[in-house]
Amino acid sequence: MTTRMTSIGPRLTRRGFVASLAALGTTLALAFAPPLGLAQPTAPSTAAPPTHIVPVTAPHGMVVTQEAHATRVGVDILQRGGNAVDAAVAVGFALAVTLPKAGNLGGGGFMVVHLSAHDAQPATDVAIDFREAAPHDTHADVFLDRNGEADPDKSRNSGLGIGVPGSVAGLTLALEHFGSGKFTLAELIAPAIALARDGIPVEADLLDSLQHAQSRLARYPSSAKIFLKADGTPLGTHDILVQTDLADSLDAIAHEGPRAFYVGPIADEIVAAARAAGSHIVRGDLEKYDAIVREPVRGTYRGYEVVSMPPPSSGGVHLIEMLNILEGFSPHEFASPSPANLHLMIEAMKLAYADRAEYMGDSDAVDVPIQGLIAKSYADRLRATIDRHKARPARDIRAGEPPREGNDTTHVSIVDARGNAVAMTTSLNLNYGVGLVAGSTGILLNDTLDDFAAAPGAPNAFGLTGGTANAPGPSKRPLSSMTPTIVLEDGAPAFVTGSPGGSRIITTVLQVLVNAIDFRKPIAEAVAAPRVHHQWQPDEVVVERTLPAATIRALEARGHRVHVGPTSGSANSIAVTAAGVVGAADIRAKGAFAAGY
Repeated sequence: MTTRMTSIGPRLTRRGFVASLAALGTTLALAFAPPLGLAQPTAPSTAAPPTHIVPVTAPHGMVVTQEAHATRVGVDILQRGGNAVDAAVAVGFALAVTLPKAGNLGGGGFMVVHLSAHDAQPATDVAIDFREAAPHDTHADVFLDRNGEADPDKSRNSGLGIGVPGSVAGLTLALEHFGSGKFTLAELIAPAIALARDGIPVEADLLDSLQHAQSRLARYPSSAKIFLKADGTPLGTHDILVQTDLADSLDAIAHEGPRAFYVGPIADEIVAAARAAGSHIVRGDLEKYDAIVREPVRGTYRGYEVVSMPPPSSGGVHLIEMLNILEGFSPHEFASPSPANLHLMIEAMKLAYADRAEYMGDSDAVDVPIQGLIAKSYADRLRATIDRHKARPARDIRAGEPPREGNDTTHVSIVDARGNAVAMTTSLNLNYGVGLVAGSTGILLNDTLDDFAAAPGAPNAFGLTGGTANAPGPSKRPLSSMTPTIVLEDGAPAFVTGSPGGSRIITTVLQVLVNAIDFRKPIAEAVAAPRVHHQWQPDEVVVERTLPAATIRALEARGHRVHVGPTSGSANSIAVTAAGVVGAADIRAKGAFAAGY
């Protein structure tokens, strides 16, 4: 296993725990809400999203995650002199223990990092790609049945959906190249080991997610023995989730580094378990896996610089594409969340998601016209097709022609006292991935290969369609919607955001930024505001229950087909203000937690 410092652009080069948490002198806020459910399409939450989020302000640094133990881990690292990357690495390993439905060692994700200028070094922005990869012998027809039709069961419920995990490679690469140098890998993994060995109470989101995933986990004895009781029911209130096997795996990684995961006995157990479930993964796939440092995708919006994730994520490209479209509307006109302005946003969403289906894939394997899609001139052409008063049917929208170049998921936002920032989104795809714990490792495996387009036009678990650019292929990384994003003002972080939520991630991030920048909402209000979503196909606007009835009627009067659906995302976000660093834990996910010092 190697971790390469490569990119699609220029090469970049830059360089007694539980008790202590209880004693932290931190600024804390904990809020609860109905379960999120978006990353488990079979059991979405239809409960009303929050109408109010309590912001947390601190003078130095801030950590916002989907789980309280992990947030405290990150703040402890910041207080002990670590930078935002150190904290993100510790949080990433902790979430593998405390948020097993999405935090992981057996999945993957993306990290966007801003390192502030220091010691004569200029400020640097990097994107770290640790997305899962297909086995080397994957063919385009891997998820088709004998009639040539897409078979969702193959990609979501069998070993064929398991991608080569990237999280361990990505977190260790981030620490090696962008950490402060004050902490060893073992020191940053130590909190996760303690949480796994000592156990955590089954409550809040963990309680709900285990109930929803009971049948998924019950299929595999290795999973059932950890997450279910002897009678097959899930662990419940008053139970403690102890993960001794996972603690042992974390301990091996802490002392041996990523080789323990990709080359040693852990790799053998992952391969054996995955292949027994139908996967084509072999040892060589793990040994050759690379985490990759890429150039972020960049755009500008009303004087701010937007730094986000490039392919194999579609998030950054289409976030910037939609912002470019909206920027052409007058800031005086586009200054409030009115039905007229929601209509403009929805029309921009349709155009971007049509392009997503046509053009987006793993840019290491296919030609993706990134610069064309994020060009201001291309946005001008798309904007000209929008009718300000009437919805355009999705059937009339096709991908544009950009100029060519010459669920479950969890999000973490961190800002440290020196102005460094991290936006990190990780995933197993569906809640608990494929539901399979690899042998005695304690490691849950993903079903991320469902994010490939099994056949042109065949929807994945989140209803997204795609074409040949995102077809399965040897060692390819499936397209993602994850959108970890850092927004800079005068070269320094102004906002850090991102979200889980499958296909709704990109539109969630869009609306947080529009709420904060255009509608001038404080970050907590920007996160709490009701959300809308349109992904081109199917042709419907999904809105949260808190969207006013009058607004829904106004959208319908413009020709939109509106569906009141589940909550959208959990956009744990940070704003850097004159009053301090402000964290907003999006309580659409029960247990989200913001803390600073």
